[in-house]
Amino acid sequence: MKQKGSIKKTRLDISVHRSAQSGFFEANEGYLYLADGTKYDGKIPAGQAIGKGEVVFNTGMTGYIESLTDPSYTDQILVFTYPLIGNYGVDLRKSESDHIQVAGVVVSELTEHWSHGGSDRSLLEWLQAENIPVITDVDTRALTKHLRVNGTMAGAIATDPVHEFDLQERIVSIDAPKTYNKQHTKKVILVDCGTKENIVRSLCALPVQVKRVPYDYDYTNEQYDGVLISNGPGNPENYEATISIARKAMILGKPIFGICLGNQIMGLAAGASTYKLVFGHRGHNQPCIDVKANHAYITSQNHGYAIDDKTLPRGWVTSFRNLNDGSVEGIEHTSKPFFAVQFHPEACAGPTDTAWLFERFYKCL
Repeated sequence: MKQKGSIKKTRLDISVHRSAQSGFFEANEGYLYLADGTKYDGKIPAGQAIGKGEVVFNTGMTGYIESLTDPSYTDQILVFTYPLIGNYGVDLRKSESDHIQVAGVVVSELTEHWSHGGSDRSLLEWLQAENIPVITDVDTRALTKHLRVNGTMAGAIATDPVHEFDLQERIVSIDAPKTYNKQHTKKVILVDCGTKENIVRSLCALPVQVKRVPYDYDYTNEQYDGVLISNGPGNPENYEATISIARKAMILGKPIFGICLGNQIMGLAAGASTYKLVFGHRGHNQPCIDVKANHAYITSQNHGYAIDDKTLPRGWVTSFRNLNDGSVEGIEHTSKPFFAVQFHPEACAGPTDTAWLFERFYKCL
């Protein structure tokens, strides 16, 4: 059943310039160049700027709004493996931050006929409004297979050959502390390393005051009941200040919960080491096993690094494991209220089966 107003919105979308190549926008021949010399043909909107970044792929069938605004994708060119993207337009209420975070977008087909009662623009209109390079008509199956074998690598979306590739690993965080739910007495410190807004929403749904702080903010001398260390982009070893402060917090013994990058930071703070995955885990169809309960969950993920469980110190154990490659998906302390997961229990683009972890954290406070 069509949503009210969807026909009008679709017609407005179709009115964009047509061409024989693209079907619904004025296009030029374009290419995705990879640092290893590989090139993939496609179509790009006329007049578009060059986009450079690490080329990674996401296997989700939905949730492109959440993915594009996830700060963990900062400085990355995101390849959507699902062949049809943009079919429900753009509803900014689904955003995980206040703007698109990716450096570029690669799709097989960008939907012309979008329809959703809550959306007010097409995906192409949104990308162009925020000056995000996009390339369509790419053989994303072949590209994904190449990245799976050779690993994620630097790339560029352009019309002319690119010989220099930039790979940045910026830290994304707020500039100053911000407090939510001030009416509650229990207080949680949310360490913002690139926090998704749904982590904030999930915490605020609990009867707790939330103080969101920059990644390098030392909260250990303040009064608080628990700490949540968020997701974020890049190599976890770059977050030296965050790791050092987390190590101090562990000495205090108050509950600590880590999500995605927060999992890796907790592992490093405990004394373990991390390593870069060949192509990472990005999508919301990743199977993980709860080691203790022997229960499998389908999870939403976005990370390129993992903890080496062989380096976990005494008192720490692997709590979740990826069923595809056996990598660590969660750690916890055997006697203290410290636990973390590599996947996203707050995700709404895919399964919400692990949202109970927020309740577990709350019960520890």
